[in-house]
Amino acid sequence: MGSFKNILWVAFISMVPIIELRGAIPVGTALGLPWYTNMLAAVVGNCIPVPFILLFIRVILDWMKRCPVSLFQKVAEWLERKANKHASKVERFAFWGLLILVAIPLPGTGAWTGALVAALFQVKPKIAVPAIVLGVLGAGVIVTLISYGVLSFLSFLL
Repeated sequence: MGSFKNILWVAFISMVPIIELRGAIPVGTALGLPWYTNMLAAVVGNCIPVPFILLFIRVILDWMKRCPVSLFQKVAEWLERKANKHASKVERFAFWGLLILVAIPLPGTGAWTGALVAALFQVKPKIAVPAIVLGVLGAGVIVTLISYGVLSFLSFLL
């Protein structure tokens, strides 16, 4: 099954923004975890921050708008303008749009980005959470197949 310490490492790495499970699964593969343990740890770890982002990002943005640091104010206002500009489109395609955004295993996509977009576009949690979780599962399957397939092939050659 793999050492508990390695499983925790994979879960922790998958919680880190930008890296997420796209980086955690290859690490778990290198640590020798079985694919199913690795993927489960990465998916669970990647999903842990989602409710916190959905609940607190608005509070953080409101604080940034009131902050005396003008850079924070500008970033918060820019994010809200972008969100409001496309709100009607996102509301119409929210579930599938979030799912696809999160499932694509590329930098700048993932659970953190999906949760941020959902919060900025005020997508209801009953739509956002399942879409993000399914997107994380999809990304987990893709990255697991790539990691174990490619690494198995390389080990066969060596």
